[in-house]
Amino acid sequence: MNKPQIVVITGASAGVGRATALEFAHRGADVALIGRDEQALEGTAADVRALGVRALTIPLDTSATGALDDAAVQVEAKLGPIDVWVNNAMVTSFTPFAEMLEADFKRITDVTYLGFVWGTMAALKRMLPRDRGVIVQVGSALAYRSIPLQSAYCGAKHAIRGFTDSLRCELLHAKSRIHLTMVQMPALNTPQFDWAKCELPHAPRPVAPIYDPEVAARAIYWSATHRRRELWVGAPSIKAIVANMLFPGLLDRYLGRTGYDAQQDPSLGSSGRPNNLWEPVSALHRIRGRFEQQSKHASPMLWADTHRGLLVSGALALAACLACAVRRRS
Repeated sequence: MNKPQIVVITGASAGVGRATALEFAHRGADVALIGRDEQALEGTAADVRALGVRALTIPLDTSATGALDDAAVQVEAKLGPIDVWVNNAMVTSFTPFAEMLEADFKRITDVTYLGFVWGTMAALKRMLPRDRGVIVQVGSALAYRSIPLQSAYCGAKHAIRGFTDSLRCELLHAKSRIHLTMVQMPALNTPQFDWAKCELPHAPRPVAPIYDPEVAARAIYWSATHRRRELWVGAPSIKAIVANMLFPGLLDRYLGRTGYDAQQDPSLGSSGRPNNLWEPVSALHRIRGRFEQQSKHASPMLWADTHRGLLVSGALALAACLACAVRRRS
């Protein structure tokens, strides 16, 4: 019998991280869950254990220097050698740059960018001597195409992509068998929009179209088990990335006109809302956010992208059938 995979997930108490923990658990993996809210992590752990696998909770702030390395020591001591490390933890603020506090910008960078760096360092320290393992960076279409009101978050996602590309070259130079991949996400229906800091008149919302976090979780699992350099999840991510390559100035102007309203929910004010920038917000940790009626449960484009071989085989078979039909008629 094969040993179960040992998977580490940061930001595992809610949203994409929680959905990803369940996705790996469904596949028989033991999961280490990292996040700031201990009670919320235990909730995720209970769901994971109900699927018959082990779960280890490690409450910490991923931005703290050395914290993720210490966590990796715990994981390998209690669960075993780490096979997959998923960097996912993030915070953001919906605030015009001119109104942002220096401390808030630094905080977002420390968690959303440096947290990935420290997690990658901790994973590589264990994986390099064994010459095996997978590191998944949970990114966003915003790693290519920035939008207004989230300058710190967009900057962090761009930085993750630059850092990841540099490290990938180093691993290739060393002929390492460690696989490093980045998954670029579309807008997702997570609790992020219920607890992100917001300095706008209305509560924040994702830019439609919106997908369920389980779509992201399936993409992360696929990326961890296939050697794809990068995966763009869903048609919106592909459109945004490609359009930015072709028409960046046009998108600048378009987002300057539409980006403010598209990220605000006119039905909800922003005053008095709790935010998780510096401390976790209790009682809101769940997989999905408040946009259930608008979010998509599946992505045909993701299915097509992850089944290229099947589609090519089908296309070749169809072409052969058509060729035979033509020959018979001639």
